[in-house]
Amino acid sequence: MNKKALRYLRVLTVSLLVQAGLFISSVVSADVLSLKDGHPQTYVVKKGDTLWDISQVFLDDPWLWPEIWHVNPQVDNPHLIYPGDVLNLVYIDGRPRLVVKRGKDVKLTPQVRISELDLAIPAIPLDAISPFMTDSRVVDSESLTAAPYVLAGSDGHIVSGAGDQLYARGNFENGQEAFGIFRPGNAYIDPETEELLGYQAFSIANAKIIELDGEIATVGLNQTTEEVRRGDRLLPDEERLISSNFYPSRPGSETEGYIIAVEGGVSQIGSMDVVVINKGSREGLEVGNVLAIYRVGENVRDPVTEEIVKVPDSRAGLMMVFRTFEKVSYGLVLKATRTLSVMDKVKNP
Repeated sequence: MNKKALRYLRVLTVSLLVQAGLFISSVVSADVLSLKDGHPQTYVVKKGDTLWDISQVFLDDPWLWPEIWHVNPQVDNPHLIYPGDVLNLVYIDGRPRLVVKRGKDVKLTPQVRISELDLAIPAIPLDAISPFMTDSRVVDSESLTAAPYVLAGSDGHIVSGAGDQLYARGNFENGQEAFGIFRPGNAYIDPETEELLGYQAFSIANAKIIELDGEIATVGLNQTTEEVRRGDRLLPDEERLISSNFYPSRPGSETEGYIIAVEGGVSQIGSMDVVVINKGSREGLEVGNVLAIYRVGENVRDPVTEEIVKVPDSRAGLMMVFRTFEKVSYGLVLKATRTLSVMDKVKNP
């Protein structure tokens, strides 16, 4: 993602959208809204809060937060909350609701529109996700092997950077001019079926064709995140909607899978880490879906019978999907009660 798009993402307001009709469809009616023991009756919103943080103050299951927010018609803009606002816990038709009393330090006028956007409280801490919202993709092997590749840098250079020109070879017959340059990463394999789920393609540059001579293209590098090398692949630019709204919701159907990789090369996974799971859009997963994480039960020896017995899986965290591909998804770990690792299970909360 270029700096302009990233800045746009961070500045965009994450609307609260607490109007009941917009969220009820994502929450199964059988869910019980359970208030946390010792919850306060009022809460003053602080700078740095998120809707997720605030919901954890009141709820045992904070991912059900849309159920507790209530539109206050006396507030000029009921879809946004700000530092200084006072949240009051009340009961409406026998159900707990949070209503907002606008803080005196927030002036909603056209002259301070940008300040209003900067102050608004987001649903999920987007700064934790934005470093991973790059143009990197998960692609199949055919897409990579059939893609044009970097032949050489100008003047025989082995590596190239922003502002340089290079030569690429391949099939450019579709008339595409704008490309991303990618470096193949690890293969994602389903741990149960051994199906090849795709390859991670790391985005390293943006490029545009300057001149085409048969299967050899002269390419200019507009922006790079690291040096471009021979053999790197060119994939056509894709239109992708970058969501600034991440609203936790239950998956539409029962989902069970595994964490198959973790971003950043770490071996132990904790809160705000990004993981890859072996389920994607073909299983119905969508951005915002929340899954519980379970540590797989260990095999232990029974001291009486000497048998090897597997102990039950134990719930150890919560994650939210923020990007989906056909067969895999990226997720942000929202909560971890113990250290997580690759091959931990994920399932409906």
